[in-house]
Amino acid sequence: MPGSENRLMLLDTASLYFRAFFGVPDSITAPDGTPVNAVRGLLDFIARLTADRRPARLVACLDADWRPAFRVALLPSYKAHRLANAARNIEEVPAALEAQIPVILEVLTALGIAHIGVPGFEADDVIGTLAGRDPGPVDVVTGDRDLFQLVDDSRRVRILYTARGVGRHEVVDESVVAAKYGIPGRSYADFATLRGDPSDGLPGVSGVGDKTAGTLITRFGSIEGLLAAVDDPGADLSPTLRRKIADARGYLAVAPEVVRVRGDVPLPDYDDTRPTAPADPEALVELAGRWGLDSSLNRVLNAFSPAPADA
Repeated sequence: MPGSENRLMLLDTASLYFRAFFGVPDSITAPDGTPVNAVRGLLDFIARLTADRRPARLVACLDADWRPAFRVALLPSYKAHRLANAARNIEEVPAALEAQIPVILEVLTALGIAHIGVPGFEADDVIGTLAGRDPGPVDVVTGDRDLFQLVDDSRRVRILYTARGVGRHEVVDESVVAAKYGIPGRSYADFATLRGDPSDGLPGVSGVGDKTAGTLITRFGSIEGLLAAVDDPGADLSPTLRRKIADARGYLAVAPEVVRVRGDVPLPDYDDTRPTAPADPEALVELAGRWGLDSSLNRVLNAFSPAPADA
């Protein structure tokens, strides 16, 4: 993609470094034997994505709060099963990965890649705010379907979905969402609320899976429209579905705000220009030597070099 488009690429950074950690062998280590598979894997992903898509701008979005209080207040089950320490709201993360996260941040800083995390918000919310205020085009790189709700053809916001791997990512626009789930392209948040997601502690409506959720959202337009139909004896709803949705009214009153990605995060000042050279060459050399990152960093720097299309 030519850089002259001023394309913005937003990285769901945790999604990518988790994929790297579990996908790259832990035999990838620093000279002192410390695992750096997540660091090197993430850098290789960034190099591949940059070389393939040539974004003019790049931001690594971070989870400053993986389980924000405003979501937990609405739905206490939100991500509760992933707590390692409930009292301190700490996520269960493998120790070998947790040790690599500070290294990732140091490397991003030395490279000059903008990275943003905002206290009280998830990376999804940072991504939603950046995508929502940008004129486009915007590519959001993630393995998380929750972000399908940001797809917007009119504003040229799409998802590069990495479920099958970064190198084999799927480009998701409104037509893909509609084809996958049988819903209007921008209705994913309501669809996901109905269906639920055990991985996020979202129970959904009992007995409502993908197909039924898609049918209901297509027929009634939104959760608000569906709840109005429950109260309308003449609405096209079977008695069983009417009862199930009525029984879930309390959940449906709060879950949409939990599922919906925020677009109003207060962002710090940042420069999203894709770097063409390291911001701090000396620090990068030191990090490369200490952690054994030369080959991965060279791939990133080669990918960041201006191509003819970027000129």
